[in-house]
Amino acid sequence: MDFTPTQEQTAARELAARIFGDLSTHERLTAAGTGSDAELWKALCEAGLPAAVEDIGLLGLVLLLEEQGRTTAQVPFAASCVYGLLAVSAHGSARQRERLLPGIADGSVVVTGALPATAVRGGVPGELSGVVPFVPWLRDATHVLVADGEHRLWLVRTADARCEPVESTAPWSAGRLTLDATPAERLGGADAYAHADTDAHTDADADADADAYVDACDEAYEDVLATARTAFAGLQAGVCAGSVARAVAHTNTREQFGRPLAVKQGVQLRAADAHLDTEAIRVTAYEAAWRRDEGLDHAAHALTAAWWASEAGHRVVHAGQHLHGGTGADLEHPVHRHFLWGRQLEAYLGCGSELLQELGETIVRGETEREAERGTEAEPEGRAERGTEGAGDA
Repeated sequence: MDFTPTQEQTAARELAARIFGDLSTHERLTAAGTGSDAELWKALCEAGLPAAVEDIGLLGLVLLLEEQGRTTAQVPFAASCVYGLLAVSAHGSARQRERLLPGIADGSVVVTGALPATAVRGGVPGELSGVVPFVPWLRDATHVLVADGEHRLWLVRTADARCEPVESTAPWSAGRLTLDATPAERLGGADAYAHADTDAHTDADADADADAYVDACDEAYEDVLATARTAFAGLQAGVCAGSVARAVAHTNTREQFGRPLAVKQGVQLRAADAHLDTEAIRVTAYEAAWRRDEGLDHAAHALTAAWWASEAGHRVVHAGQHLHGGTGADLEHPVHRHFLWGRQLEAYLGCGSELLQELGETIVRGETEREAERGTEAEPEGRAERGTEGAGDA
């Protein structure tokens, strides 16, 4: 494992840090209210940062999202890169990649996601119905990546659906998505995960085709979900780092009885715990991202990163606000924005106990599959040994 950024990743991170630092100021965020900052989004796209994600990979995206989180910049960067650029690059058809990727790269196409799988269902082929109560950055999006109850992935144009504004804890331009026989395009094209083999002559062939169809649906769905968990964990690492940095600055300048708050042991311990929690979020997100970029299994590692981001993120943003004392209770103070983002990301990634349960199930399933593979490999060897013994007896 080597998380050392490449030159391209480092250059992209430095550029992102400069743009976010210059444009995502407290004054601009206050003026933006609960909406997105269109000027900042335009600057990021003109700098080529969304387009660069295809080259710098998920680890590079996590580095960029850390910089966004430090400033709590109100742009649909994470959603459009995860549910749009990376999902279409990995699982879209050649025609979908040709049609959508240039627009996603230049910001004219913004994609968000309705994941995990929802109660959305298909009726007539190519149409979806159902309601998704909360979709982040829906008000900014031109397309939504929707996962139905069978883990199939669909692209829906927001112009064809009903999108109603929803206010969330953090200013994510969220909305409620209602689909009523809404036209939808299968990610991967109309023939994606085709399971009806016209040449199948037996029930066994038909069963094998159905199994392959389910596996293909699950593989694409699980990859996108794990990628999203990793990316949003990286965003949480940045939010927490920003909160800790503000707390450190405050406790070093704020004095009590003629001494800075930072010299008090209780303050130091609280800040140290918050720093360690932040580093845990960061390193688990880096590992999950690195494994995906290397083509390794990363589902369990993404769940680990999500758990740390949810559980530890909660502790960090509370500590950051607490270390500000009475100032931290001011809703207009910048540290309160980190608190809101941290709690929103905690809710979006999921409850810690649920993530742990899913992680345990994923580990058990992986061990079961490996045991089955070892058994399949051992069976021909056993037959060969019995054949050799029989020949010797003869």
